[in-house]
Amino acid sequence: MHYRRFGKLDWQGSALGFGCMRLPVIDRDQSKINEPLATEMLRTAIDQGVNYVDTAYPYHAGNSERFLGRALKDGYREKVRLATKLPARMVRTRDDFDRFLHEQLEKLQTDHIDFYLLHGLRAKTWQVVRDLGVLSWAEKAMADGYFRHLGFSFHDSLPVFKGIIDSYDGWTFCQIQYNYMDIEEQAGTQGLKYAASKGLAVVIMEPLMGGRIVTAPEPVQKVWDTAPQKRTPAEWAFRWLWNQPEVSVVLSGMSAMQHVVENLASASAPDYDQMSPEELALVDQVREKYRGLSPIPCTKCEYCMPCPNGLNIPYLLDLFNAGKMFNRLELPRMRYSQVPEGARAGNCQACRECEEKCPQEIEISEWMTRVHAVLGEGKTIEEVLEGAGAAGLVRGLP
Repeated sequence: MHYRRFGKLDWQGSALGFGCMRLPVIDRDQSKINEPLATEMLRTAIDQGVNYVDTAYPYHAGNSERFLGRALKDGYREKVRLATKLPARMVRTRDDFDRFLHEQLEKLQTDHIDFYLLHGLRAKTWQVVRDLGVLSWAEKAMADGYFRHLGFSFHDSLPVFKGIIDSYDGWTFCQIQYNYMDIEEQAGTQGLKYAASKGLAVVIMEPLMGGRIVTAPEPVQKVWDTAPQKRTPAEWAFRWLWNQPEVSVVLSGMSAMQHVVENLASASAPDYDQMSPEELALVDQVREKYRGLSPIPCTKCEYCMPCPNGLNIPYLLDLFNAGKMFNRLELPRMRYSQVPEGARAGNCQACRECEEKCPQEIEISEWMTRVHAVLGEGKTIEEVLEGAGAAGLVRGLP
């Protein structure tokens, strides 16, 4: 196992961290962790050098922390730094800070947490917990020994990310969604470099986009196959991250022992963090090939915004594109279901104001009905794209 500098701390984290959001479960019930298998996986990873374990209050319907409390017995708790997260979205009063923390300590069966994060910060949730005094509360909790270091995980735009970092000098680390496809999403590459320049350790989540870039569609696999050195798509994705010195730990939400074995091998390879210019260029080609599988040529320039009917047009188009690009609709449909009903694609009034502003000349109102048909009504993407092609809406899709 290789180890990497963790911000300003006199401690090095394992290149691979164990994320406990996608543990193996029984009968596809996320609340029922397969504890014998999950324990074997976790302890195998720790025995092979993993020293960073990450969980959160809501993972596995609240049972991930309970599982870890049991799995880290027999001396394993002392071998790792344990990270968990305050469920910021569930906070209503200042008293909730203590209530959640002490519940988590009890579930984890530990007297302290090494790395405590404010979970999934967005502009609104950050404002709520900030105004309730979360930073002063955290400083007292650290002084009392309940947790050692404060950080945050993040899901919003780059300006919001920088604003959170700049608002407090006491951050030790942050956790961002980052992979070779998400270089301009959320914090992105700029956010990674900005956080590191401020001395923060940066922990990476979603290195494989929730598994979406593990199995490459044929046009993408053909690009990977041109590499002289053959690797799996997952190993390419990890190496791309470890090649960046600003990355401290890469979390993997492993759900099978095979994932543990393969990821440990990747994190232990002698040249695990070395990529040639030619290999980096190959990853760029893969990214562009994936993007070329998107049927809607939206560049997210946001010239179409604001929508007079309250739709987040680029986001809705991106959900549809992602479903086609990765040939998986579960996640786009889940995220679409989280969009307020009045702001879903089916609420487009076809005013076409957005189309007059779109540099790509996308027939947005036509696409909105199709986005809703796939993500909201359950139609197949192939069926909808066939109709879109006949209507002349699809340009150059392989």
